[in-house]
Amino acid sequence: SSGINAEYGEIQDCQHRYLTTLKTNTDKSKCLSEIKEKFDQSHAYSDDKVQLAMQTYEMVDKHIRRLDTDLQRLEAKQRSSEKTSESRMFVDKRSDNKKSADQTALPFSLISGAGEGLDMPVDPNEPTYCLCHQVSYGEMIGCDNTDCPVEWFHFACVGLTSKPKGNWFCPRCSKDIGK
Repeated sequence: SSGINAEYGEIQDCQHRYLTTLKTNTDKSKCLSEIKEKFDQSHAYSDDKVQLAMQTYEMVDKHIRRLDTDLQRLEAKQRSSEKTSESRMFVDKRSDNKKSADQTALPFSLISGAGEGLDMPVDPNEPTYCLCHQVSYGEMIGCDNTDCPVEWFHFACVGLTSKPKGNWFCPRCSKDIGK
């Protein structure tokens, strides 16, 4: 953030020098090229920031999916253990209460089945993207063809591991442009 603010300050300084130079009518092209260079640096920083945000989102999404999978396994294990524990009821001699051998080891939130409502299916109204026609997840890249019918693609689906430099066109648009 401080690097971006410093770049913004440098851009403002260049702009001020350009406007001052414009009045004196000297060395305009040097000032213009300096402003363009600073703008390009700012643009690269913003691309990096977007890339970092997408990587962070992917990492969080990956962990959420892993937690969901672990929760489903735990619930399945709990259900199967409840079925087998019904046949293994015992009497606690101190309180004359029947308890399942498996329930004595499980925390309360899992005994009551509190996690059953946590499965989060994909929203059917969420738009789909890419060649795979799936929802947005992980790192994605936009096709630079403004008329691209798909627009956004998952990195893995188009064989990318990082954001390419310059313009990028999807396989379909690359084929159309090559014609």
